Amino acid sequence: MRHALRAWWAIVARELLKFSRQTGRLASAVVRPVLWLAVFAAGLRNVLGMAIAPPYDTYVPYDVYIAPGLVGMVLLFNGMQSSLAMVYDREMGLMRLLLVAPLPRWWILAAKLSATAVLSLVQALAFVAVAAALGTPLPLGATTPMALLAAASGALMLGALGLLLSVHVRQLENFAGTMNFVIFPMYFMSTALYPLWKLEESAANWVYEVARFNPFTHAVEWLRYALYGQDPGHAPWVVWGTLAVSFALAVWGYDPQRSVGALARRGAGAA
Repeated sequence: MRHALRAWWAIVARELLKFSRQTGRLASAVVRPVLWLAVFAAGLRNVLGMAIAPPYDTYVPYDVYIAPGLVGMVLLFNGMQSSLAMVYDREMGLMRLLLVAPLPRWWILAAKLSATAVLSLVQALAFVAVAAALGTPLPLGATTPMALLAAASGALMLGALGLLLSVHVRQLENFAGTMNFVIFPMYFMSTALYPLWKLEESAANWVYEVARFNPFTHAVEWLRYALYGQDPGHAPWVVWGTLAVSFALAVWGYDPQRSVGALARRGAGAA
């Protein structure tokens, strides 16, 4: 157990150290949602608002509504960006070294996932601080533990999806396609920018159905309800279920006998 914990900490510490040296990474992670909040939401603040509907007890302006969705944006982009880091580590040979270590494969991947979640939460907290400075504070206080649980669970789920995605993204050049076909649809077809009842009211039926089954929707809704101390319903179960399934499939996809071992045999045959 001591050996396993040392290995876990070594992997997490490596990711944290790498992040601390990439000074522009935190800035870019915060700038994206801040632009949405300071430009997009500010322009629509007096045009759009949310009627009195759960989890709100009163009318709220648009920037207050999308603030939890923008926190979700930070978690989503960092979770998916972790797949880029995994592809890079695989091309550099680091993942091959890790997977042949005398530790269970799931433990190695769980350590990578933990590092991704920690970095996602750090970036999300930075955005929350900037949002408060811009005049859109989140209702933290007694609900902070529930909000942290929701944010951590969402970060782990999105990190697991990124881990699963890295199994299928074979080259760094393919990451741009991932942005177009995974990240943007997950974000825009969710409740990060508009509630489900607005979609249903607008007769956008297919968008409504996609958003209803989108796991990112449930991560955002769990965070939104947790911030206001309301019951999130079945959202936690969807998030945890997606996390478990995605992580299990990622562990299966990183089987050295099928992936790393197969790549080594193909490389030897080509030589």
